[in-house]
Amino acid sequence: MVDIVRSGKALYAGISNWPLEATQFAYKYLKEHDVPLLIYQGKLNLLNREPQQEGILDFCADNGIGFISFSPLAQGLLTDRYLNGIPQGSRMAKGEFLTQEMLTPQLLELLHSYNQMAQERGETLAETALAWVLAQRGVTSVLVGASSTEQLEKNMRCVNAKNFSANIL
Repeated sequence: MVDIVRSGKALYAGISNWPLEATQFAYKYLKEHDVPLLIYQGKLNLLNREPQQEGILDFCADNGIGFISFSPLAQGLLTDRYLNGIPQGSRMAKGEFLTQEMLTPQLLELLHSYNQMAQERGETLAETALAWVLAQRGVTSVLVGASSTEQLEKNMRCVNAKNFSANIL
């Protein structure tokens, strides 16, 4: 990465999905060679909190490394799409990234509880899920996929979401 940045083939260095120990090593090595580690891309959402639990978010925040979350809506699970079953033509119905076996009764119950919380906040499940990711210490951005302009506009409402209380976070 040092050579790539120094040669001008890239302006900055970033990593994706590295464990904490490897991230710490990369940060130190790059810093010693005057190449800042600018961004860490990791999967973070209400259903997958590994970067938070493993200390990656804190490490990034403490060291000026941006964190960008991919799959903040868990492939659509954190939208209202699957709350009432598996819609025809959906990723899950087609077996694309999601399988029908993934939608267990326990997961469905959790999704309904998140949806209830979102409704109490006056938001959609997707808005609340995205706002939660953005509210995490160290997170600087999220990557959202949208299949339509309307979907993107709905997702962007998360920037106006209500603040979370400390116990909800």
